[in-house]
Amino acid sequence: MVRIDSKTLQDLEFPVVLQQIADFCITEPGTNKVLKVQPFKNTDKVAAELYRVKEFTASFNSDSPIPNHDFEPINKALQLLDIENSVLEISSFRRIRSVTDTTADLLKFFKKFEEFYVYLNKFSSKVSYTSIISEEIQKKIDRFGDVKNDASEELAAIRRRLNQVKGQINSSFSKALNHYSQADYLDEIRETVVDNRRVLAVKAMHRRKIKGAVLGNSRTGSIVYIEPQETLEFANELSNLIYEEQEEIKRILKQLTEFVRPYKKLLKQYQNYLSKIDVLYAKAKYANAINGVLPILTEKKFLYLKDAFHPLLWVANKKRNEKTFPQTISLEPEKRVIVISGPNAGGKSITLKTVGLLQVMLQSGLLIPVDPLSEFSFFDRVLTDIGDNQSIENHLSTYSYRLKKMNQFLRKCNQNTLFLIDEFGTGSDPELGGALAETFLEVFYEREAFGIITTHYSNLKVLATELPYAINANMQFDNRSLEPLYQLHLGEAGSSFTFEVAQKNGIPYSLINKAKKKIEHGKVRFDKTIAKLQQERSQLRKTSANLKSEEQKAREESKQLEEVNNRVQEKLESFQELYDSNQKMISLGKKVDSLAEKFFNTKKKKPLLDELFKLVLKENSKRKKPKPKKKPVSKAQKKAEKAKKHEIKQELEQKVAAIRKKKKKEKAEAKKAPPPKPKVTLKVGDRVRMIDGRAIGTIDTIEKQKAIVNYGMFTADVSLKELEKVS
Repeated sequence: MVRIDSKTLQDLEFPVVLQQIADFCITEPGTNKVLKVQPFKNTDKVAAELYRVKEFTASFNSDSPIPNHDFEPINKALQLLDIENSVLEISSFRRIRSVTDTTADLLKFFKKFEEFYVYLNKFSSKVSYTSIISEEIQKKIDRFGDVKNDASEELAAIRRRLNQVKGQINSSFSKALNHYSQADYLDEIRETVVDNRRVLAVKAMHRRKIKGAVLGNSRTGSIVYIEPQETLEFANELSNLIYEEQEEIKRILKQLTEFVRPYKKLLKQYQNYLSKIDVLYAKAKYANAINGVLPILTEKKFLYLKDAFHPLLWVANKKRNEKTFPQTISLEPEKRVIVISGPNAGGKSITLKTVGLLQVMLQSGLLIPVDPLSEFSFFDRVLTDIGDNQSIENHLSTYSYRLKKMNQFLRKCNQNTLFLIDEFGTGSDPELGGALAETFLEVFYEREAFGIITTHYSNLKVLATELPYAINANMQFDNRSLEPLYQLHLGEAGSSFTFEVAQKNGIPYSLINKAKKKIEHGKVRFDKTIAKLQQERSQLRKTSANLKSEEQKAREESKQLEEVNNRVQEKLESFQELYDSNQKMISLGKKVDSLAEKFFNTKKKKPLLDELFKLVLKENSKRKKPKPKKKPVSKAQKKAEKAKKHEIKQELEQKVAAIRKKKKKEKAEAKKAPPPKPKVTLKVGDRVRMIDGRAIGTIDTIEKQKAIVNYGMFTADVSLKELEKVS
């Protein structure tokens, strides 16, 4: 069971966070609930609460946002329902109806979108809703807060008679007004209203001439207000009817109260549900304000805060437009105790409070401002000793209080504890207090507790180096500007930069040098060595970061060059394939042309078909085609293949006939054409081109009336008859 006392929450300023969250609530009960939020005692319930807040946060940017949950509290009505024979007012019934209707809308919404709001729907499904209350109130009271005419038969009859009497009053008053106005008994204003009754404004001199009841006069006494005799009887009846109406309304409200009374617990459940929804809404709004996320939750004891912000500092700096520095820190079984050292005002205490506050916030069901890859586990206890806690009332000095606190730590500390101690060991003699602090730290370490302490004591820094599962850390400090960098570095102890901070704050050099002479020379050298090591480590980290950056750039450039090389290679391969294909088509075309010329000269069809068939078979043998699996051939398939061969044969015959026809036509045209130019004898080295061609090449060799022509990129085997010399 989780036990985190109120003093720890105050040390970590958790109530201030709750006040900021409460400002986002839109209902009074929700605000009160937020201010009472505590870390969950049962850690099993924390994850469900965190997922509910996460779902609520996601709904703000959703196309189907969660309906409005605003309502007026019904605490007064619930108290009256506890009192026997009590009667609720109309306003109370309106609030009750608002609570029931709002609850119904939310339950219906979460049920409809249960795939998106899994945890909110699961939480809402625990509410047992009934529409009877809302329906009964709706039957009696309208949306304006008036009791309906049909709330009862008697009320309907009374109001019908009321309307009739009001009509009679208006009619009789109008007659009297016209009559006395013509007689000039009335003042210029003629009429007015006194005690909700219409009266005549009669001139004082004519008051005895008008029968009726005198209800008053003007300040000057010149006007007397008289209700005429004609309306008196109707007015008295109206008063009686109004009284009867009020009595009937009381009876209806009492009846309605008795109907609602058995549902008191259910109404309380509805209000608690809506209050809880308001708490979730406020938590989600606060998460948006501080960029809160849900980190990775782990069961093993492990803390990894990546880019963690202190939420209060984040909000304050945001208002001032100042930068907030995030911290990255981890606690794990192999590094379960961290000793942070470094200069004052360097961020040690803020780092300590950030870890503690974020842990408490998470265990209270709040999203926290860290990187989503951060990891958290839950602790049963969080113990803190932060700030000056001297008490005049209890006659305790700062150190006495701290010793009392350490005694409490010793009783409660175990492997499920997270302890956070600021300025560990201070308040007493440095050597004696440091020795006692060292002993306390050894005990916490032996009990396998997780913790972070801040200190300036050298013996604690040395102890952290000696213990295998403890580690030193320091807050970075710029020696040149004498400004803290607010960056935590794990793995080495830090210097307190006592004299540097004094110099920054304007302390004279003479006093600083005088102080240096008063302490041991070895102590100064030790502090200087630590400061120098920190500076060298800082430079090494910068150099390492630059080298990594350059290495990354080199890798990216190498990758780009490799991609360019691959693209160029692919293009070259595609060009080669295109060239090879063209060469193949030229060669094939020459062979077909040779066969056509041979057929033209011999007129023999069968040799032509044989040669063509051989050519096709030869070309097909070069093709890479997967061999189909042999299947038994049916008679129908054999007939189809025979028919296909016949079609191919006919097609070849048609092509041959077309070629033959084309040759005859060319021969006829050649006879009509003028005599050809005298042929020039071609020899090796001549520049030639094909007749009716454009590409020019050089003859490499001549053999059997054929020449091999070199076109630069490729060579071609061409008949001498088809070439002409280019001058």
